Amino acid sequence: LVEKGARRLTLWYAGSPVRSFRVALGRSPVGPKQHIGDGRTPEGRYWIAGRNARSRYHRALEISYPSTSDRTTAWQSGREAGGQIMIHGLPKGADWIGKHHTGLDWTSGCIAVTNEEIDEIWELVSDGTPIEIRP
Repeated sequence: LVEKGARRLTLWYAGSPVRSFRVALGRSPVGPKQHIGDGRTPEGRYWIAGRNARSRYHRALEISYPSTSDRTTAWQSGREAGGQIMIHGLPKGADWIGKHHTGLDWTSGCIAVTNEEIDEIWELVSDGTPIEIRP
């Protein structure tokens, strides 16, 4: 579960929260993602669609964005929905920033945690796991 307003990602198991993390979001975090390049983090129900150990960030879990609804919304405004929305660590070489990265929203629409945190999430969350992103 990602709660954008609280800047929090919570891992759940068997109906109970087991671990929470502070996150940074897209540079324009208020409101759902409308189209490619808007800097917003999507809102809705998705799943973990894969993983990238060779990301330009320290590991990345791919989110199944865009949904059919996301594509339709973007298309109605004459734009593309975009993609490549992930939960990821810090950029390569920037691990020294650590938890201070949450001081501002800096991603292009992704959900960012520290490198240590993405390592933990990587081990605990399997592909196909549902993810809900709330306002």
